[in-house]
Amino acid sequence: MKRLSSFFFLLSLLLSACAPASQTPEEQQAIEPVATAEESQAAPQSATASEEPPLPLEPNAALIDTPAIINIEMLDEVNGWAVTEENIIRTNDGGVTWYDVTPGNFADAGYLIYPEFFSARWAWVQFPDMNNYPNGGTLYRTSDGGTTWESFVTPFSGGIFHFIDEENGWMMADLGVGAGSMAVSIFQTSDGGETWNRVYTNDPNIEGAGESLPLGGIKGTLLPLDAQTMWVGGVVYAPGTVYLFRSEDGGETWTQIKLSLPTDAAESELSVEDIRFVSSTHGVIKLRITSDTPQVVLYATEDGGNTWSRLPTIFEGAGYLDIPSASEMIFYTGDQFHVTTDAGLTFTTITPDVKFGDSVIDISFANSTTGWVVTFNESNKRILYKTTDGGVSWTALTQ
Repeated sequence: MKRLSSFFFLLSLLLSACAPASQTPEEQQAIEPVATAEESQAAPQSATASEEPPLPLEPNAALIDTPAIINIEMLDEVNGWAVTEENIIRTNDGGVTWYDVTPGNFADAGYLIYPEFFSARWAWVQFPDMNNYPNGGTLYRTSDGGTTWESFVTPFSGGIFHFIDEENGWMMADLGVGAGSMAVSIFQTSDGGETWNRVYTNDPNIEGAGESLPLGGIKGTLLPLDAQTMWVGGVVYAPGTVYLFRSEDGGETWTQIKLSLPTDAAESELSVEDIRFVSSTHGVIKLRITSDTPQVVLYATEDGGNTWSRLPTIFEGAGYLDIPSASEMIFYTGDQFHVTTDAGLTFTTITPDVKFGDSVIDISFANSTTGWVVTFNESNKRILYKTTDGGVSWTALTQ
């Protein structure tokens, strides 16, 4: 459930720049399932633990000996998913063994897909139809850890999507980027991705377009918390402006949220790079300040986002953030890991025994002691490392 890596987001922008920014109202009506007022207001069932048998210890799938991982998400100390240039892969032993669980009729598409890894059983992978961009694609869904997949035609090509349980999810579909603006549509599903209803768009070429989530600004992250509340963050190319919006009516209207900024941020470009909630009340925002020396500021909430407090530590550099729990955060930047177990009040700086430098592609931590890092070496070969002591020592799992 973690965010997509920044690489996937940047690739999305490149693809969008090559695609038509919008469709005519007549073309759009052909693919748009319109939600009724009752459907838009219907609240999803709450997420409950499924009464399902455990997954087999040895999945019915081929082994991948040395996966070239570009994006990893570990769900706990043993179960996780990853994306390579060609495959969707899964592990059930902490990253030592990886199984190829790629849907049967797509391959060689690692950089184009949009994944959502919800649990060891449930995952979704969106594959765009480049001949019908941005209004068509195929969504693959598995409920057995990738052993079998179902596929559904979607009225969007790609974007950022997130499920709050096995049935209810939202997609912020990318409709095109240009001149510092980004047209999007917000789609909602209540049947696990089989059908989607458009609940909002800011594309002026689509009938009923709104302005509460402005066309201006690049939208980089979407996070729904429940049937009504969701967040969108991004960047607008104006000094001292934070692109952060919240909806409290299922995505139909949006309100801009203000953050208390450091004194020297008023003249800098500000980017909301990550919004993460580990419960209905506890959340963190990662804000990047772009100036002569890039910095990262973290904000925390304990009331579901009604108020945000700036954490005391300001990090130099861009870096990678993971948040395993309400009390644990790990931030990597400048060849060091910064770890907190008190919700960000204090951070311990850890220098790893492997000098990763700027070679880190992605990180994923199950908790403050067990984590994984994907890097590349001088030959551009990707290597997966694992730590069990909070980032002090690392073991290469792939070479």
